[in-house]
Amino acid sequence: MESRSFIYISLLADLLIALSKFIAAAFTGSAAMISEGIHSVIDALSQLLLIWGVKISQKLPDQSRPFGYGRELYFWSFVVSLIIFIVGGCISFYEGYTRFLHPAVEGNPVWNYWILIIAFLFTCISLYNVMKAFNKQRGRTSFWRAIKESKDPSTFITLLGDAGDIAGLLIAFAGIALGRYFHNPKIDGFSSMVIGIMLIIISLILVRESKSLLMGETTSKKTLRKIVALAEGDDSVIKIKKHFSMYLAPEEVILQLNTVFKDDLTTRQITDAIERITHVIKKQFPRIKQIFIEPVTDK
Repeated sequence: MESRSFIYISLLADLLIALSKFIAAAFTGSAAMISEGIHSVIDALSQLLLIWGVKISQKLPDQSRPFGYGRELYFWSFVVSLIIFIVGGCISFYEGYTRFLHPAVEGNPVWNYWILIIAFLFTCISLYNVMKAFNKQRGRTSFWRAIKESKDPSTFITLLGDAGDIAGLLIAFAGIALGRYFHNPKIDGFSSMVIGIMLIIISLILVRESKSLLMGETTSKKTLRKIVALAEGDDSVIKIKKHFSMYLAPEEVILQLNTVFKDDLTTRQITDAIERITHVIKKQFPRIKQIFIEPVTDK
């Protein structure tokens, strides 16, 4: 969990921000502030689920789960994407729609402004930490390509969640300020609806990426080419006929190689070759935890 310390930072920030937003909403009656408070609670719940998913995914294999618990992280990430963000978006939209139909202005907006500024600073700290981890993972890969190709949902869910927080805070600030300036409280309700729509869009992006990981993604073509080259480089191998791979967790891959061995090999020689190839592959690609090499005929 040390490499995912940004989740704990984001959780703490979300809890403090949510508390401050609800206090401000109680004094001012701002729909946008209520929506932002709900948004922060949803973010905090999502961090808790991600922490649970990461912890349980690290359990060692047992009789009931011989391939380990790695896919638990993908399951809980899908739950966060599908339910938490959509629920947060729908509640925010509904709250804004209600305030848009029945506008009301209460209290001193200075409360909202200060809370939003404080929340913005806390969120920037959280975003900085997760962005640092994300940049370390993606290297020189472009931002959106890295999101799509990432095998660690805890990173991109937290990243997009914090990015959504920043955008939501700016929208809420603009809604409150414009509503007061033009003496039109409907603007506040409208800004809450915009925040809800933004959350739903983020959730759809996360659902797509989390679903892909949950259903099983293969390792990169570049990696597979190197693996095939390693296997075919063994003196006992004629060629790799087929290969199958799937991520079970961000650092755990299962691999199967349908291998055509030379005809004059004994069973013992084939067994030794399988052990030799397995050792070479695991040494160069330590994230490949399970390797199954199946001898097949070249027909």
